Amino acid sequence: MMEARSSRSAPAPVLRVPAADVAIGVGVAVLVLAAGVTGLGPLGPAGSMDAGAVVLAGAIAPVLSVRRSAPLPVLLAANAITMAWYFLGYPGRLATLAALIGCYTLAAERGRWWGAAGWAITAAVSAVVVHTAFDVRWFDDRAVNALSLELAAVALGASVHYHRAATAGARERAEQAAETRAEQARARAAEQRLEIARELHDVLGHTMAAISVQAGVAVHVMDRRPAQVAHTLTTIKTISDEGLAEVQILLGALRADEGTPSHGGLTHIGRLLDVTRATGTPVELTVRGERRPLPAPVDLAAFRIVQESLTNVRRHARAASVQVRLGYGEEMLEIVVRNDGVAGTGAAAPAGGNGIGGMRARAAALGGTLSAAPGPDGVFEVRCLLPLGGSSR
Repeated sequence: MMEARSSRSAPAPVLRVPAADVAIGVGVAVLVLAAGVTGLGPLGPAGSMDAGAVVLAGAIAPVLSVRRSAPLPVLLAANAITMAWYFLGYPGRLATLAALIGCYTLAAERGRWWGAAGWAITAAVSAVVVHTAFDVRWFDDRAVNALSLELAAVALGASVHYHRAATAGARERAEQAAETRAEQARARAAEQRLEIARELHDVLGHTMAAISVQAGVAVHVMDRRPAQVAHTLTTIKTISDEGLAEVQILLGALRADEGTPSHGGLTHIGRLLDVTRATGTPVELTVRGERRPLPAPVDLAAFRIVQESLTNVRRHARAASVQVRLGYGEEMLEIVVRNDGVAGTGAAAPAGGNGIGGMRARAAALGGTLSAAPGPDGVFEVRCLLPLGGSSR
């Protein structure tokens, strides 16, 4: 019962008729009537106007009003009106305008093959009407003129159809291209955010590890050597100020969705070494080859790899000394960080596993390689090779 009531209350679909089509239908109907009454326009049968002529002309208006939604029925109805007009002997030949508009509409809405079929139907009707109504031979001049006009209407409609299709295809391709660009922009933004996350990990890990070591020293010597405590606190302040400055830069980049600006780069490597030295671990730097400016991605990646390696030394090794070696080749930059310490008892990997894994990801993003393992002499070694092209894969 409820389903029956619901189906009865559902509104029926409404046929929307464009106002332009209504105007065309009314205009053609008025023109046909005016030509029949006044005798203007091409001459047709010699009969007189009556109520039947008004009905036929009036029928043109509603027929042409729905030409877009039902082009084939409209064409058939227009041909039927034309046949009736001529066979009943009403004056004037403008009733054929309805069939011409029907041919054009069928081709414009359905394409050239439908248009060709509509032309064949209309041509057959025109040939029969001209031969019968005017009592002339088949395909005389009037019939040929009618067929030519109908063919021109079909050709015009077909060209409009394919122009619309080409425009729609171009619009669809443009939308797809825009969507592709948007997806690429989102992918770039995601990569930038991932890079910033790595930067934050490296900066915070380096800073917090150094502060932790210095704070431990301060606690240990607080009672015995107060002067060293003041020096240690000054070091902590310097380290935390530098870390805070880099974090602010990275967060600014995250908000702006821009590339990752940074104070990092091998020109600042002395700062990294000084922080580690301040914890009591000697660090030796060796440079092989001619030191020179590097592509920005390579320069930043090299700095962060050295930074993370030194951070891991302070966190997880009891190293008596650390050696950092930079090798500038023609096509590759070699980075080696060695320490003679061993992992402390129960030492855990960095939180989240972003330490060595993050370094490998940095190297791989530039087409490089990174290994981290004890060497043949038992000394733990991080070795990285970065192509100096600096292009991401």
